[in-house]
Amino acid sequence: MKIGKIIADLRKENDWSQADLANKIDISQVMVGKYERGDASPSIEVAKKIADAFNVSLDYLVGEGINASFDKKTVKRIQDIQLLDGDTQHILFNLIDTYIQNFKTKQAFA
Repeated sequence: MKIGKIIADLRKENDWSQADLANKIDISQVMVGKYERGDASPSIEVAKKIADAFNVSLDYLVGEGINASFDKKTVKRIQDIQLLDGDTQHILFNLIDTYIQNFKTKQAFA
């Protein structure tokens, strides 16, 4: 997925106009439109502002990298779990695995 489509999708998910996004990251609405159409690509600095405005990682925004499918909250939680002691991690992973298994079971029988 191209960055322009990702920006447009995130903007629509947040119910923001192009002007809303432009105001939040201090660029022109015209540039937001150009990014979304693929007529221009944001600089690294602007891409970072866009990612921060939507609370996603740069990987997510560009649709590439190991964390591309995760928002910042998910990545932060994973990082926090890695800081915990092994026993606590084991308990959390067992709990997560149980919820995932229940979800998959419900999906299979739905």
